[in-house]
Amino acid sequence: MPFPIEEEYILATEKELNLVFPQSFKNKMLEENGGDVFIAEDYWQIFPFFDQSNQKRKIRTCNHLLHETKLARQWVGFPELAIAIARNGCGDYLIFLPYDHTPQTLSDAVYIWFHGTNEIQQVASDFKQLY
Repeated sequence: MPFPIEEEYILATEKELNLVFPQSFKNKMLEENGGDVFIAEDYWQIFPFFDQSNQKRKIRTCNHLLHETKLARQWVGFPELAIAIARNGCGDYLIFLPYDHTPQTLSDAVYIWFHGTNEIQQVASDFKQLY
């Protein structure tokens, strides 16, 4: 069950990645750090931000998006600059990509990366369309 997170943990992840997440994503995660969403005929597990406030939250967020992005980048064909934000359990990921003109800012658009074909398909122009 997702639970709220303090903004400091989102900011720490942004600092480590040297990226800024879309505001709609941050707003949702502040209320519910993680959870599920149904997109493209599939359920997707949203990766939480790593919450270090206590031992229970550390354990519940050990599959945080920084860790999961590092794992996703081991897949052949995973986009180099993509940030993995969810998975469907079949090897596909929901991702954010940076803007071309400001590569330190992630675009509002949400994409699916298909592991079998390395195809990228936009599924929403903004994360808030998913909930």
